[in-house]
Order: sequence, then C-alpha cells, then structure tokens
Amino acid sequence: MNNKRFQLFFAVLLIAGLMLGACTPATPPAEEPSVPEVASTEPPAPEPTVEPEPEIMVFTDDLGNMIEFTDYPQAIVSLSASTTEILFAIGAGNQIVGRDDFSLYPEEALEVTSVGALWGELPTEAILALEPDLVVAAEIISEDQVLALRDLGLNVYWQANPTTYDELWENLRDFAKLTGHEDETEALIADLDVRVKAVQEKIAPLSYRPSVFYELDATDPSAPWTTGTGTFIDYIIASAGGSNAASALEGDYIQISAEELIAVNPDVILLADALYGVTPESIAERPGWDVITAVVNNTIYPIDPNMMSVPGPRLVDALEETAKILHPGVFE
Repeated sequence: MNNKRFQLFFAVLLIAGLMLGACTPATPPAEEPSVPEVASTEPPAPEPTVEPEPEIMVFTDDLGNMIEFTDYPQAIVSLSASTTEILFAIGAGNQIVGRDDFSLYPEEALEVTSVGALWGELPTEAILALEPDLVVAAEIISEDQVLALRDLGLNVYWQANPTTYDELWENLRDFAKLTGHEDETEALIADLDVRVKAVQEKIAPLSYRPSVFYELDATDPSAPWTTGTGTFIDYIIASAGGSNAASALEGDYIQISAEELIAVNPDVILLADALYGVTPESIAERPGWDVITAVVNNTIYPIDPNMMSVPGPRLVDALEETAKILHPGVFE
C-alpha cells in the first residue's frame, strides 16, 4: 500500500472511531446511599406566652380618697366597731388581722389581735407591725387621723355612718366590693331588708306614737346625756313607732336638763346605761322624776347600747327590739 492510500485509510479509521465514541452513552455517576431521617425525641419549644396585665380595682372612700388593688386585701386592720361587725357579717372576718379595743362583736372578733384603744394618739406602731394591706375605719376616726395613716404609706378606707337602713345597705355593699364578698352580702341585705319591712308594715297603721327618752348616761341626774334629732337612734325610735323625747335638740350626744325632760314627760324610758348598774328603781328615786309617765307606769326598759349605736347589721336587731318594747301587743 503506497503512502497516499495508507494516509487515506488511517483518516477513515479515525473518523469512524470518533463517530462511534459520540454515539456511546455516558456512564451515570454513582448515587450516594441515602440516610433515613431519624425523628427527633426533643419536645418542641413552647410558644412564648404574654402574661395579661393584672386588673386594677379602684375604690373611693367617703372622704374622697382613692385606693387601688390588683387583688382583694387579705390583711385588714379594722379601727372601729362598726367596720369590724360589717366585715364579719359579710364573710370577710378571716381577712381581719387587727382590730381596736372596742371591736367586741361578734365573739370571733375577740380572737383577732387588738392594736389598742383609739383615744389620744393612734397606735401606729401596733398597726404597722401587722403589715396590713388595708386599714378600715368609720367616723370615730377623724379625717386628720386618716391623713396621718396615709402618710405612713397605708391604704385607708374611711366610711361615713349611715342615717337610714338604705344607707346601711350601701355601706355593706361598699365593703363587699372591697373584700370580694358580694354574693354573701346581697343575701344578707335581702334578709335584713325583709325584717325591716316587716316592722314597718306593722307600725304603719298605728296612730299611737309614745314619747321615748333614750338615756345614755345620767352620772349627773339633773342633766342626763341622750341623743338628739338626725341620729340613727332617733331614726330607730321613729321607725319603731315612737318619737324621740329629745327631738328638739341636735347632736349625737347631748345633755337635757331634768326640768326639760319632766316637761316633755316621756311615756317610755330606754336605759342604755343599764350595763353600768342603772335600774328602773334608781330612776324613780331621782328628784322630780317620780311624776314622769314612764316612771309612774314603770315603762322603763334596759337596752343594749352597742346594738343601738354601732352602725352595723345589728341596727336591725335594735329596730325589732325597740318596736317590741313600744308596741308589745303588735309584736307578740
């Protein structure tokens, strides 16, 4: 084979090899073995929670002072007999951690720590030692004393004394909202209101309204202490079907001369000082008193002064008791 043929043959072989390589499929790359996923045993992270803002309860007392709580007070110091009685009556007795010396009712109140008497300077050290979240007081505590307690950083709620039973119901409701005992209080008010209305219904048709002298203290028999018009005792006497012999006078605690009293000539005498040894017999021995109708007819009766003068739920007991004394035939 000459040189030209050899070159031609070689070129044909080269072209055929190139064409054969182009038609041969490429070898696919080897696949890596897959690794199965393993389920995680870790618990999912909790979603972050947003704590709700605590609800703020706002209360305004009868002096116009505002206090705020995010929860009902659980450490209360009561500085008056009426507020102590109300708290126990509405079911908040176990929230009281301190009381004054004259908070003696109900009997459970005697188990509460006393901070002492309230005459003179307030026992602030004893009050602060109990770490109260609330101090409650009635009119026996002055506005200046309330301010002094507030200046010590204490929450103080001051309540005015009621002058009617409807106002008493509102006082009960105020303390119910303050302590979280609204249901119990409404049940209590419903019962008390029924009792008051029962007395009023029996009294309404009566025309006889006896004159009543309410004796607080007769250490000086020539000028005994009584209570005048506009007081709750005056209101009880009227609601029970009587008239206050001292209605011409004004004031919670006032003196009336023996001459004025003899001139009024009361039909009934109620002895709030019977606790201190005053008796119908000792009344009859007072100079000039023997001509008074109540002495002549022996219509002189001892009565519990705390029931009559502490502005709490027992004022309904006082109404029932007074009505029975003044109109025994109606309330047999």
